Amino acid sequence: MPIIRRHSEGHRQISESLETLRGMLRIRAGDEREERLLRQGRGWIYIPGQGHEGLSVLAEPLEKNDLLFLYYRDRALMQARGISPLEMAREYLATEHATSGGRAMPVHGTARKLGIFPPVTPTGSQCLPAVGAAWGIKLRSESRVVLCTIGDAATRQGEFFEAVAFALQNRLPIVFVVEDNGYGISTSTRDQLPFRIGLFPEAIYQWVDGREVEAIRTVGSAAIAKARRGDGPTLLWIEVDRIQSHTNSDDHRIYRSAAEIALMRERDPIVRYSQLLIDRRELTEVQVSQLRTETRAEVEEAYAIAELEPPPPLESVSHHLLGHSHPAGVRLPFSLGEQGRTMAAALNATLGAALERIPNAIIFGEDVEDPKGGVFGFTKGLSTRFPGRVINSPLAEATIIGSAVGLAAIGFRPIFELQFVDFLAPGFNQLLNQVATVRWRSRGDWTCPTIFYAPYGAYLPAGSTWHSQSNEGIWAHIPGLRLAVPSTPRDLAGLLWTALHEDDPCLLLIPKHIMRVRHPTDKLEPRGFGRARLVREGTDVTVVAWGNCVELVESVAAERASRLSVEVIDPVSLVPCDWTAIETSVAKTGRLVVVNEDARTCSFGQAIITEMISTQERFNRLLSPPLLVAREDLHIPFNPVLENAILPDAARIHTALTDVMR
Repeated sequence: MPIIRRHSEGHRQISESLETLRGMLRIRAGDEREERLLRQGRGWIYIPGQGHEGLSVLAEPLEKNDLLFLYYRDRALMQARGISPLEMAREYLATEHATSGGRAMPVHGTARKLGIFPPVTPTGSQCLPAVGAAWGIKLRSESRVVLCTIGDAATRQGEFFEAVAFALQNRLPIVFVVEDNGYGISTSTRDQLPFRIGLFPEAIYQWVDGREVEAIRTVGSAAIAKARRGDGPTLLWIEVDRIQSHTNSDDHRIYRSAAEIALMRERDPIVRYSQLLIDRRELTEVQVSQLRTETRAEVEEAYAIAELEPPPPLESVSHHLLGHSHPAGVRLPFSLGEQGRTMAAALNATLGAALERIPNAIIFGEDVEDPKGGVFGFTKGLSTRFPGRVINSPLAEATIIGSAVGLAAIGFRPIFELQFVDFLAPGFNQLLNQVATVRWRSRGDWTCPTIFYAPYGAYLPAGSTWHSQSNEGIWAHIPGLRLAVPSTPRDLAGLLWTALHEDDPCLLLIPKHIMRVRHPTDKLEPRGFGRARLVREGTDVTVVAWGNCVELVESVAAERASRLSVEVIDPVSLVPCDWTAIETSVAKTGRLVVVNEDARTCSFGQAIITEMISTQERFNRLLSPPLLVAREDLHIPFNPVLENAILPDAARIHTALTDVMR
């Protein structure tokens, strides 16, 4: 029996070795095929992965429900996980049947069924979504594991450090794999790599020779097993070679010596692994050659099939930017009562209702736990009522926004607070490149149902430059992100509740100056995204304003009421915007004034004016040129007198109304 068992184990080992080599050869064949297609003018870009094939064995210990957050040099891991040569070919040729529908570059595809989150080109930005997913796995006490890869040059990105810190702090089930091929395009990373300059203690990382397949298998399996046991993250520093140039637009012979290139080819992981199997008498040279021929033929056939497939339909480019919406709003299943009198109280009540009624809702942000309950008290009492679901974040906005991506990817409903919208800038990379793009670039394979809310705007003394910005023109410029600036408690509650029942990312900006203004209670149903609010009816001129400026405009309109009939429209939702409501009002009055506290240049106010004169029909309805009252193109100063001097005020609005009536 022992002899038979050993014999059986030997056959199994030979079979596994054979499949490992077959997979590596298949990966290399596809890589080489794409290079030839590019040279023949039948492709647009070539992103090589030659020299990284040994990393494919990291997929072996992964289970079905594990997740991979990869980067664009990871064709080996993608194929080892289950993406076929035909699917790789479709991505390369950007056919109609590519997982991204021709929207993403090669090696940027998606496969939710395989747990592969779609890579993005800004290297390193996958790390924070990866730790977000790992955090969610730990919160649910699941045995899943996250594998996150990154190139060596990108380890100098601040988000990489944030991700590693968050993973270590929370002992998350994640394995970071740094693929050190020695270069960031043409720049050597030898004197830049965090491991080489002593930024990481040896206790938290492990070095591996990535040219030795068995070494990767042994160390990688142990790291994944450690994460699955709940023993925390591992940082693998795997030294590999980038045998080819960075991409087809690069020529590594300019900055690499002939000797260095020759040495890389000598220690090619496929050559080394083939020789290992020959030395162990598991395969012969003839069998290796036959394998190479078979895989090349298989890959050639796959790419030939893909070349015959049509390109994506032109109309498809606009699909999957946003999901299904509820323009009428989702009815609140609870009463705001007295808490509906101020925006701050309404927000607190709605957040509490979300945690009570939506089991996968979670709040994360700086100082959101009791006793502080957020710097404005928005979450006061909630961490006491819902332990473990209202959690203080580190002082790291990229971590706040990026972790939301990973949490949303595995089914959580993140509702994350930013202390001030002014502090969103450190998280801008995540908002722009991950949050807002994931649905579109994966054709709906992945979504990002996240809610970020933040105090917004000026008109409070001593806020200065970094507590008084609005900048909605910047956020409105990001396709795939819903944006709203409610000015009443009812609209804030309604938009938040509606966003919780949609599958898109949403940024809610809460005007600071009016967040504690007491409103009369009302029984109006909340509106959804893309529906404006008629604040005041009028016949002479339309004034469009939102946020803090609504109060100003209402005051001026009341003062002029005996001489001028002013119609006031509050868009509430800027993206999507209710253009029909504004157009209908302008068609009635023939005149338009827009008031926004954002800086004038490229503001959303300018966008409204442009939209209202964008067709001959709209233009012909105007009896005078539209006017914009906006903050001057200046930063907001600390001294309140200076602040008031650059912001829209009653005097400027009065002047605009007088001018537009001439």
